[in-house]
Amino acid sequence: MKFSFLLSLICTWCVAQKQLTPYEQGNGNQTTTYEELRSFYKDLDENHSTILLKEYGPTDSGYPLEVIFFSKDRNFNPLKSEKKAILLVNNGIHPGEPDGIDASMLLLRDLAEGRVEAPKNILLAFVASYNIGGMLNRGSYSRANQNGPQEYGFRGNSRNFDLNRDFIKADSKNAQSFQELYHTLSPDVFIDNHVSNGADYQYTLTYIATNRERLGTLLGAYYHDQMNPEISNNLRAKGIDPIPYVNVWNGTPEKGYDQFMDTPRYATGYTSLFNTIGTVPETHMLKPYSDRVKVTYENMRSYIDFTEKNFKSIKEKRAQNTNQYKAGLPYTLGWEIDHSSSDEIEFKGYEASQIKSEVSGLPRLFYDRTKPFTKKIKFYTKYRSTQEIKIPRYYVVPQAQWQVLQHLERNQIEMTRLEKDSTLVVELYSIVDYQTSKAPYEGHYNHYNTQVKSQTKQLRFSKGDYLVPTNQSGVKYLLETLEPQAVDSFFNWNFFDAILMQKEHFSPYVFEDTAAKLLNADPALKAALDLEKEINPEMKKSGALQLNWVYEQSPYFESAYKRYPIARVL
Repeated sequence: MKFSFLLSLICTWCVAQKQLTPYEQGNGNQTTTYEELRSFYKDLDENHSTILLKEYGPTDSGYPLEVIFFSKDRNFNPLKSEKKAILLVNNGIHPGEPDGIDASMLLLRDLAEGRVEAPKNILLAFVASYNIGGMLNRGSYSRANQNGPQEYGFRGNSRNFDLNRDFIKADSKNAQSFQELYHTLSPDVFIDNHVSNGADYQYTLTYIATNRERLGTLLGAYYHDQMNPEISNNLRAKGIDPIPYVNVWNGTPEKGYDQFMDTPRYATGYTSLFNTIGTVPETHMLKPYSDRVKVTYENMRSYIDFTEKNFKSIKEKRAQNTNQYKAGLPYTLGWEIDHSSSDEIEFKGYEASQIKSEVSGLPRLFYDRTKPFTKKIKFYTKYRSTQEIKIPRYYVVPQAQWQVLQHLERNQIEMTRLEKDSTLVVELYSIVDYQTSKAPYEGHYNHYNTQVKSQTKQLRFSKGDYLVPTNQSGVKYLLETLEPQAVDSFFNWNFFDAILMQKEHFSPYVFEDTAAKLLNADPALKAALDLEKEINPEMKKSGALQLNWVYEQSPYFESAYKRYPIARVL
């Protein structure tokens, strides 16, 4: 009896010896350094059997991507945790927004030490700091609009990439390692912790909920109609009032605003391609740092609590969600907000006005915090399709497109290689038109408004080329990357720019005689040229334009020019 009492006292003393985080050791306005972060998690791993610290590939910084797992039953193998849900938290993608880094240290410590109830139906995984290079680049001035902490990291990574634009193109080792981590875990729920920019208002916690349309009918309805409302109510019961991300620039929120569209370049846009429910908490930049860390902590707890209670439903709906993406069915590649329909939400803001600028003497925007208001405003959540394609049964990817194939392999796309040279009936795209950004964006000059025309023909493929079925869990990833019109397609990220330049041409004085023979031998070709001259007065006045037109209609014109090299099998 005495021994049991003594053991109980020892255990109580052990729990009382709380391992303080660097954030707790400060005045509420400091964030951990990278060295402190690594040391903290190393100690947590060594002292608690429910914690596992593991490396998942390199980052551009030279340091490995580190992930901390919590499992109540000490089972850290995701393949052996199939009956559990997996919840993945990403921190520090923008290290100037370190709220999630500090909040996750607190939460993992509290779980390990038994200070909060540990979930038994979830394997938790936390990326300690995704952008290590940015975290090491500490300063106090790069976040000019942000209220604390005193020092913090920089948005760009070691190669100055914004990693929250890199999830499709994967130019960084960070993104490549993340993709491998993601597919190893295949998380059911994903949280990517951030801090907002933009307007001023009363809320400390805003959030981006992955688009209903991009998640898909089943998961989209479940998340937006059941999961998100219940989590929001749970937060309100804790005294935290969340609001959808205030997507307002150069304006004020009371006029209403649109739900943010997280396309696949972003973290939750990428994870939605594989049917993972994703959210981006965006704490408000102007609120005190300690308040932001607190709501980030509680938001993660609310997501854990919901997932713990509903893990079976989440896993079932996630498995069923892919069924709506079958060959022959339509798939939307382009979306636009529908301003003819809106929800009405209660919004707590501050009165905005124009006052005289002390800098320029001209009018400037001013939010008066002495004049808070609560009013109903319009929130536009519905998107409508602007471009659809029919899902093919297969894509055929030539082995020469090794860069694309590396991305498909890393994302665990199922593929088979042709065992012999084969002639297939395929649909081929030609690039008809596209626009290109005039300024560089994350290392690229992106294309957009891409238009294609298609033709069906027999085409010979070589032994070793890849046949990629769409009947697989990664079907949305295939559609969003291999269809050139998609906003974040590999084409629009410049993977195929080589096809946009002619490799051969002609000398006019030589081709003149060849063109004359072609026209004399083909009356239909000559009639088409005459019609083209009537339609286009500039061509009528230009021998060079007429000669080039004939060249482009002739067998001498190179077939590879603007021909998209990846084929579709319907």
